[in-house]
Amino acid sequence: MLGRILRLPFMVILMGIGALSMSLPAAHAAATGDMHVMRSFLLSGTIFLILAAIIGIATANYRPQNQVRSHLLALVGTFTLLPLMLAVPMVEAVRDTTYFNAYFEMVSSLTTTGATVFDPSRLSGTLHLWRAQVGWMGGFFVWVTAVAILAPINLGGYEVLSPHEAGRGPAQSTDEIWATDATKRLQRFAGRLFPIYVGLTIVLWIGLLMAGDTPLVAFCHAMSVLSTSGITPLSGLPMASSGVAGEVLISFFLIFSLSRASFAPDQSGNGLLRLIRDPEFRLGMALIVAVPGLLFLRHWFGALEVDEVRDLSAAGQALWGSVFTVMSFLSTTGFVSTSWSEAQHWSGLATPGLILMGLALVGGGVATTAGGVKLLRVYALYKHGARELDKLVHPNSVGGAGGAARRLRRQGAYVAWIFFMLFGMSIALVTLALAGFGLSFEAATTVAVATLSNTGPVLAIASDTPMSYANLHEGAKVIAALAMIIGRLEMLAIIALLNPEFWRR
Repeated sequence: MLGRILRLPFMVILMGIGALSMSLPAAHAAATGDMHVMRSFLLSGTIFLILAAIIGIATANYRPQNQVRSHLLALVGTFTLLPLMLAVPMVEAVRDTTYFNAYFEMVSSLTTTGATVFDPSRLSGTLHLWRAQVGWMGGFFVWVTAVAILAPINLGGYEVLSPHEAGRGPAQSTDEIWATDATKRLQRFAGRLFPIYVGLTIVLWIGLLMAGDTPLVAFCHAMSVLSTSGITPLSGLPMASSGVAGEVLISFFLIFSLSRASFAPDQSGNGLLRLIRDPEFRLGMALIVAVPGLLFLRHWFGALEVDEVRDLSAAGQALWGSVFTVMSFLSTTGFVSTSWSEAQHWSGLATPGLILMGLALVGGGVATTAGGVKLLRVYALYKHGARELDKLVHPNSVGGAGGAARRLRRQGAYVAWIFFMLFGMSIALVTLALAGFGLSFEAATTVAVATLSNTGPVLAIASDTPMSYANLHEGAKVIAALAMIIGRLEMLAIIALLNPEFWRR
């Protein structure tokens, strides 16, 4: 029976999983006595599960000619069509909202962006649980599909290290994992990564409970951190009861968004040594040390200038506020530290919005739940730039470090630069489209960066005047939702789908 279900089209399986997942918020609503919300989720889940079963029966014998292309199309369908189903129980439960607002919320959650059009006090605990749960499922979906679908065809960041052309895998693979078809790879990697994903979520949940958070808040934050969605049932992380202790716990788990070497089964090496040698992890840690250090020194010298130097406790709070916030935005989670206001007040420095936006654009590691450009592409450009500077001093020198390093500095840097150009063009086009709906240049650029990097909370703190997605024009929300999907899928994957040769295979 299970084998037959797993042979169904990928979108049908995802639809069934989405319908079944509605049982958790239904159970939570029943436990809290909210019968209307319970009925909304229970009836929606039942109806869509029946619909998925009917579609599954109708497509049971369908076998795509090209499974990779089919699954790549399923990625697009997941982020565009699946939220149509996930939004139904939410619009029924909220009552006084539009279906499009609920759809926007589900697109934001599923793409792990964390942009919301609702004030936290407007939603019940069950609806906050649903938002965080959808974000958590979206994060796991990104994890699995990046390794099982995008990696074999050299997309999603893998093209930087691969000797093959982006959008094409090797003609014949001797690796047992890559030699199997896409469906079997999905099953294999889902089986490997799911226990890790669930286990880490439970550990963080227990840790936040011990730090003082309520069960619902701790569970939502645990799912948000692992999926880097930044979804919270509160008005912000500083409102959590766990305080700095909870932030310290969260910071340890944000490491998993910096490098796939922390969990991926296809990496060589052992344990901590493998992680330390990973270029993404080293670059990420360098940014986490350098950026807060510069911010702290700026705060410190500013305090000296106005003669308001305070005790070491205030200095420590300012430093920690910078470290945690930088780490959070680098992972595209978007949580702000409890001590962030202290870091700002340390020298009267205004919100360094451009720095946080830049960190969100850089993003986390390849094949993680983080969004953005990805650290590996930045590293490839750095190595290429360092090599070009070295050649200016020593024109006849020969670059060493092996064939893989030379490929990273050449072909890897070339394809990384292409991606940067596409990403920059996407920001420009989205900014132009948003400006057409009355947004100022600053507001349009901030929304474009927040959505394309899948870091929704950027909008609230990147400028001196906080903005809200709820105040956007309906047309601007449509553009923002499309930008979230494009940012999560990445332009190279979309271009691969538009390539005529991809459809001939």
